Amino acid sequence: MRIHHLNCGTDCPLGGALFDGRSKGPLGHLVCHCWLVETNAGLVLVDTGYGLRDVHHPHRRPQPRITKAMRTMLNIRLREEETAVRQIEALGFHAFDVRHIVLTHLDFDHAGGLEDFPQATVHLMDAEFSAATGPRDGFVPRNRYRPSQFDEVRAWKRYAGQGESWMGFPAVRGLEGLPLEILLVPLPGHTWGHAGVAIDTGSGWMLHAGDAYFYRKEVRQAKRQCTPGLRGYQNMMEVDRAARLANQARLRRLSLEQAGEVRMVCAHDVVELEACQAGRPL
Repeated sequence: MRIHHLNCGTDCPLGGALFDGRSKGPLGHLVCHCWLVETNAGLVLVDTGYGLRDVHHPHRRPQPRITKAMRTMLNIRLREEETAVRQIEALGFHAFDVRHIVLTHLDFDHAGGLEDFPQATVHLMDAEFSAATGPRDGFVPRNRYRPSQFDEVRAWKRYAGQGESWMGFPAVRGLEGLPLEILLVPLPGHTWGHAGVAIDTGSGWMLHAGDAYFYRKEVRQAKRQCTPGLRGYQNMMEVDRAARLANQARLRRLSLEQAGEVRMVCAHDVVELEACQAGRPL
């Protein structure tokens, strides 16, 4: 299976290197790293980033798709050319070629493009769907989940069980309508139903860890390092610190012990995205 690495959203928070670890100026550079996967079941998207309606009507009342609080905090740059649907068209495909979308979670910066693909089936953990569509009391739940981004989705596939293990992690295999090489790996902590997406490419595994970590040096080395900005953001957004840190530690071990078998990325690190797009080692 061929994986295209897309940036479906750019955030430029004030703080520069305090967020991304490399910027020279006052603004940082974060991305929304999504995958477009070519399979024999059609095109599969892993996360969607921001969508066309986010770009054109982000704050439309009565239900804004992105809150002004989050747009200001992250200094979100909404660009039509960065939406998944426009990038897919630039590759020579059509929106209706995307048959399935597999979500790490339903945060506004991961699910904004769902309605650009109305014919697609959306796969996610049941705990995530319940959290996003249930009561949203408090600053973080109100701002992270924006029902207006996904209230037109009709084809949901929700998974509650965990099957046989994958690399020591419990996993959900056999996603309906998808090749057996694609599976969900529950990684709760950032949200209640957060999951990674693992794909057997034929030459090794790729793991999209979503927001289970945010910074490249939180994995692939024995001692975790994270920038102050991203450390603070992770702490603010977490729902279960113990679970989040435990899963992150397990991912760190996996990245070291199975480095030859598993290539791991998160959703927001620009250096990881650039390495994948250039075919360089992580």
